[in-house]
Amino acid sequence: MGMDFHDQKNRSSYMTRKANQNWLKMVQKLVPITKIERAIDIGCGGGIYTKALLEMGVQSVIGIDFSEVMIEAAKENLKNYHNVTFQKGTAYDSQIKADSVDLLLERALIHHLDDLNAYFSESYRILQSKGYYLIQDRTIDDCLLPGSEEHIRGYFFELFPHLIEKESARRYTSEQVVSALKHANFAEISEVQLWEVRKEYKAKDELLNDIRERTGRSILHDLTDAQLQELVSHLDEVLPSGEAIVEKDRWTIWKAQKE
Repeated sequence: MGMDFHDQKNRSSYMTRKANQNWLKMVQKLVPITKIERAIDIGCGGGIYTKALLEMGVQSVIGIDFSEVMIEAAKENLKNYHNVTFQKGTAYDSQIKADSVDLLLERALIHHLDDLNAYFSESYRILQSKGYYLIQDRTIDDCLLPGSEEHIRGYFFELFPHLIEKESARRYTSEQVVSALKHANFAEISEVQLWEVRKEYKAKDELLNDIRERTGRSILHDLTDAQLQELVSHLDEVLPSGEAIVEKDRWTIWKAQKE
């Protein structure tokens, strides 16, 4: 089944959250963010992290997505922001001039791509010399950590093991990412892990509603409506009532530079 990023009913799926402080602090640790003049957010979705870059002090940001629906959502999400533009493009053909940006952010994108070498070559082309490259995604090890009150995603795979095969097929190992970066001539390659706060819920019902709506979770589009309801019922049973829930996901972030 999978998520259709071009469907208007999924328009708001990737625009309602706000980047958490722990993500902002990690990016500021990895990159001299206030010195970045021009950044690109490829696979920007509804512009959540495009907005975060601007709020951290990047002077100008371009958000790129292959979906007109997502670009419309991003424009609405950042309608009160200046020095930001959105345009249609793909990871393999960004429509950006060569050697023109000093930061390239890609978050939650590479698991949708089938040719890392081609994508990283395009990324290398558009970055300026000494430009920074941040890639944030999950390895299969990140995904399959046990379910808990914080790591909600773990329950998806415990309850529906068939999702493991789907997830394993689309997730790159760290070794594959590093090898492809080296193949594209990137240097200064490093890797960190981050438990990013995805969202803070005042109560369990808010989380359950997000699950029902499949909000911002493309993997849930691989469940039938009946399976989704089974997941909601299971989470309702295992998660505490009357308490706030701080949901986190573990991510791997690779940093590299163009020589």
